[in-house]
Amino acid sequence: MKPFRVLVVDDSAFMRKIFSDFIERDPSFQVVGTADNGLDAVRKVKELNPDVITLDVEMPEMNGLDALKLIMESGPRPVIMLSGINEQGMKETILALEAGAFDFIRKPSISNALDIEQVRSELMKQLNAAMQAKQRRALWEEEEQRRRSADITVPLSPKPSDKTLIKKPQVIEKRTTVRQTDQRSNLKESPRIPPSRTVEKKVSTAAEGAEHAGPKRKQADRKPVTDFVPVALPENESRQLREAKIPQSTELTDLVAVGCSTGGPRALKALLEPIPGDFRAPIVIVQHMPPSFTKSLAQRLNSFSQLEVMEAEQGMVLEPGKAYIAPGGSHMRVCRSDSGAYQIRISEDEARNGHRPSVDVLFESLLPLTMIKRHAVLMTGMGSDGARMMKKLYDTGVTSTYAESEQTCVVYGMPRSAVELGCVSHVLPLHDIAPRMVQAVNNGK
Repeated sequence: MKPFRVLVVDDSAFMRKIFSDFIERDPSFQVVGTADNGLDAVRKVKELNPDVITLDVEMPEMNGLDALKLIMESGPRPVIMLSGINEQGMKETILALEAGAFDFIRKPSISNALDIEQVRSELMKQLNAAMQAKQRRALWEEEEQRRRSADITVPLSPKPSDKTLIKKPQVIEKRTTVRQTDQRSNLKESPRIPPSRTVEKKVSTAAEGAEHAGPKRKQADRKPVTDFVPVALPENESRQLREAKIPQSTELTDLVAVGCSTGGPRALKALLEPIPGDFRAPIVIVQHMPPSFTKSLAQRLNSFSQLEVMEAEQGMVLEPGKAYIAPGGSHMRVCRSDSGAYQIRISEDEARNGHRPSVDVLFESLLPLTMIKRHAVLMTGMGSDGARMMKKLYDTGVTSTYAESEQTCVVYGMPRSAVELGCVSHVLPLHDIAPRMVQAVNNGK
């Protein structure tokens, strides 16, 4: 197999040399060119047509964010951002992830050999994940094309009265057409089996055969995802009016916990944006990120969400209409205080599943909170963090569980792991998760 072609972009000749050497050590990849600024990068992409790009955030003439937008317009492909740790670099990195970058890594400290090696390991992990995702997307699209061809096969001369019978089956992957501009963001991890076939089988397991995965659950918790009718959220209410509706009481009836990783910042924007300010539950979120970046992420999400979005801090009391993001480099748990309030606990315990914060740690903390309705959500991300504890929550009677479908995932890893464990009540495209969750929490359905 031919090696994957990589373009390395950085304004520092030293960094271009370091990253090129990192990549060339893996025979699966070949550096086909380098660029020293955004304008040069855009030209080299058209000239060399690389499979994947590493792109510095801060550069002269044209920065990485502006270059990324032009690259995506010319032909979406995986782009891994190289970010500094200064405030401006972190903010632009978050914007780049929204704009379609596959993921990001921190640039190494030149004086620290251990840091350089850790960055090399992270870079190669990201490059391999990006290529696996691209291959999985190709498999998924090929399978979908075959299914569409089979679906439109009709009798030679159908009677007029028969036309209503010629319809596509109601499967979740066909509910929405992915926009052209989002094609890159739908790259997936590479499995050895047709992805859409896996989803169909596992949706059945989670929704209809859950009795085989643990104690019997209420029928209402196991209704098929195809029964879902999206809620029409009000369009004309001002943000001020909606915020005025937030319940004044902090006594909770529901709690939503969300986990995501690669592709998460973009997914969180899509999840939080349509949720109204009168949402009756707090939302606790684990997004795999290093320290400091989660603060920039929270500020960005807060700028457009009708909810109040913040980076979580030790001892915060959970309130309806607010979203709390676990700080990078720390675990986040929810516990109940002696006064009955639900509070956040932050710790720097050992990493779980290779992550800190870990989704499993957050989900595990919900297990004893049986006095409230708990809703668990897994969205795009590599690996399986969160799936094991979602299974425990499901088996012990959590109110509802959601997994983002392969159709919209950047990387179908964490959600797929949960689906395969048979612990997902609703497998939905990203844009359908928020309306369904609002329906479940605000209307109790």
